[in-house]
Formats: sequence, structure tokens, C-alpha cells
Amino acid sequence: MSVCGEAVGAGSLPSELVVHIFSFLAAPDRLRASAACSHWRECLFYPALWPRLRLSLRVSPAERPRLEFLMRKCGWFVRELRVQFAADNYPTGGGGAAAGEGAVVAGDGEAPPPLSPRWLDLLRTYLELVLCVLSSVRNNRNLQKLSLFGDISILQQHGTISNTYLGKVDPDGKKIKQIQQLFEEILGNSRQLKWLSCGLMLQIVTPTSLSSLSNPIANTMEHLSLLDNHILGNTTLITAVELERFVNLRSLALDFCDFTAEMARVLADSNHVPLHRLSLLVHSVSIMHKSLDNMPKDENWQALTRNSTNLRVYIMAFDVKSDDMLRILKPSIPLERIHFDSYVTCVSGAVVDLISRQYDKFLTHFILMNDVIDMSAFPDLSDNRNEDPLVLLAWRCTRLSLLAVHGYTVWAHNLIAIARLRGSDLKVLEVTEESIEFDQGELADQDVDPVHNFIEQVSLGLGRPWHAVMDIELLSVFTEPTRHFYREMQSFSEGI
Repeated sequence: MSVCGEAVGAGSLPSELVVHIFSFLAAPDRLRASAACSHWRECLFYPALWPRLRLSLRVSPAERPRLEFLMRKCGWFVRELRVQFAADNYPTGGGGAAAGEGAVVAGDGEAPPPLSPRWLDLLRTYLELVLCVLSSVRNNRNLQKLSLFGDISILQQHGTISNTYLGKVDPDGKKIKQIQQLFEEILGNSRQLKWLSCGLMLQIVTPTSLSSLSNPIANTMEHLSLLDNHILGNTTLITAVELERFVNLRSLALDFCDFTAEMARVLADSNHVPLHRLSLLVHSVSIMHKSLDNMPKDENWQALTRNSTNLRVYIMAFDVKSDDMLRILKPSIPLERIHFDSYVTCVSGAVVDLISRQYDKFLTHFILMNDVIDMSAFPDLSDNRNEDPLVLLAWRCTRLSLLAVHGYTVWAHNLIAIARLRGSDLKVLEVTEESIEFDQGELADQDVDPVHNFIEQVSLGLGRPWHAVMDIELLSVFTEPTRHFYREMQSFSEGI
């Protein structure tokens, strides 16, 4: 093509047109297209092209140059920033063991076990990456959504990262203090923030962090997620008094022990807009350091649901004893989703039965995970019972759309019954192969292949082809429970 006798190449296109073309491309394609020429590279980071930035970072020194480049280009104007810090192949003993290389568990009064050099390098790199992100957005007044998630801080199955370990990579606590100050600066400088989510990070949020938010911003905040206090002992990151400022809050995510009866009363007040989503993380470590005595009673839940008629609750429980769960599960909780993840304590049939009876009008998601080492001795919820609790759950909970089980015995005939009861309404049925057992009568029939017949019957019940989960490593819901919870909490809260 020529204009006035001169050849016109891609580099001669007006910047506005290049930006318009880039707007139709996904982020990776934009990056590739920007390599065409220097003019296109200059157009790549036009603010309108990057209203949101979502990064999933490996905690590795190799990530830092890429992160610094992106944050330098976008940090000052991006409106939605989501960053996930994830450590691949944790250098721990693995599988929830409390000993072995890199284990981070110490009993009461015991000195913490030595941490491997790889763990120390990971913590050091993590702090540097967090500093890079926060320093880049400290003066961004356009920020509307800030979401930070770091799954290296949640207990490595049983315990938390001790201050002893942090002291080895941050001797005087200077980096931690800098991180906390930067976080408070971001909150103090914000003018449009509607969504603040900080989950399982390492000592970013302090009990004074939210006081940095101005009253106008706190009054207009729509989502608040603070799931970062496992390391802080019995410290609470937000009080009921502080929550009173958040009058427009529509979704909230907290450690269960921080969600008190007084908080429920604040949210039930007519001055607050109705709450739509409440996500609660229940952990044995949190229960050990805190108390369940201040949790909402059933009358508090009743008052809250009267003001918030569309409220739905999502609970994830890590290694929580059945006796504690029976205390926690009040009848008036509008429980829509529950996820049990256990390494030491198994869920009892009584808990499953209680859930099916109390939440039959609301429950849609039920996940039962037991990461036991001995696969020959899975707990059997139906033992000594006339009816299997999972079958009763499928029968009573008519809205059930997702059921996932690993590490508990699920009898083949009961799984067929579940499929027939819920049919095509059960959109997800994931049961690991090692969890499925056949009774002797089914195995004794030489004329029928029991496995083939079982799969066929479940498929017929669901109205679609079905098979057991062959490889647990393929399912993040089983292998990455904290990431799964945080991802689900985000979509759960956004789905208002």
C-alpha cells in the first residue's frame, strides 16, 4: 500500500490505531505483536490496554526481572491488580508430615526444627517480590481492586512459619516493616478502592492496617478479605468497631475465629447494606490459639439473615475436630459450600449427617478431603449405619451440584445411588479411584465386570459419561486446597 507515493509499513500506523488493534488481543499476543517494531513497543503499555493485571508468580529469583518490568510499566495506573505468590515443590518433608527436611512444625515449648537453605532462599525471594509489587502501586490512586494471595504462609499442613525463620532472612524485621508500611501507604493513598483481598500472605496486614483507609473509602468498600493472621497468634486484624465503617460491604472473608457475635450484630444492623457472601476459614491452629466462645450464636445468624436475606456462606475447615464442627455449624447459617481438608483429624458421619439435615435448602458444594498416608485404611462414614451419610446428603440436599471425595471409603453401590438421586443436576462428581470400594457380592459375580458395570451405572444416573479420578495430582481441589479455597472465595464473592 502507498500513500502519496510513499510506502507505509506497520511502523507508520498512528498510535491510536495500534492501540485499538492491541485492544482485541490477549495479553500474550500483545506482547508478541509489540516485537514488530519500536513504535509498537511504545504503544504496548498504553493505560487503556491494561485496566487489569493478573499475575501468578513462582517464588523464584527468575521471576523478578519480569515482575519489575511489568510493575514499572503498569503499577502506576492499573485499576485491578491480582497477584498470586506460589512456591512450586515446597522444600518440606511433604504430605503434612511434622518432621523431615524443611518441616516448619514445633510443639509447645519446643525449639523449631532447622529450616533447609532452600526454605530460607524461598522466604527471602518472597519478601523481595512482595516489596516489588507494593512499591510499584503505592501511589496508584486509580486502583479499584487489590488482591494478594501467598500460599507459602499458610501452615505447611500442621504449623506456621515461625518468626525464628523470618529472623534468619530478615534479621531486624526491616523488610517486614517496609512491607507493612507500603501496604498502609497504598490504603491511605487510595481514592477508588472497592475490593481489598489479602489472603494467606506473610505479615502484610496488621491490626492497624485498615485504619489507613479514609472514611469515604471504607464507607464505599464492597469486598473485604483478610485471611492472614495465622502467624499473629491471638491477634485480630479487624474488630467489630472497625467493621462499622464498612457500611456498603457486600462480601466478606475472614478467619472463623475472628468472625464474632458482635461482628454479626454490626452486619445485621439496618445501617449496613445486605451482606451477600461470607467466606470463613476454620483452622485447627487458629482454634488452638483463639477461642470459639465469641462465635455467633444461632440467634445472631438469624438476625443477620433477616437483614441479608440473600446471604450465602462458604466454609473451609482444615483439620478441625468433629466436636468443634458440631459447635460451629449453627442451624441458621445459610451454608452453600463446605470444604473439609484433613491430615490428622477425620470428619465424622455425624457431621455429614448434621450438614445434610440443617442445610438441605442451601448446600450446593460439598468437598471431603483426607490426605492420609495409609491408603489401606480410609475411614468409612457408613460404618455401622443403616444409610450412608453421603447418600443421605445427596437425597436431602436437592440443590447439590458438586461433590468431591478423596481419602474416605465410598462404596460403589452408594455412589450409584448418589448419581441416581441427583442425576444431571450434579454437575461435578469427583471421587478418586482409591476411595472406591466394592462389596464381596459384586466381586464374586463372575459374569459381570464389576468396575465396568459400576462406571456404566454411575454414567446412566448422571446422564453423561463418568469415570473415577485416576490421578489425584490432576486436581487442584485435592492437591492445592488453599489455592482452591482462595480461588473459589474470589469467584464466590464476585458472583453476587
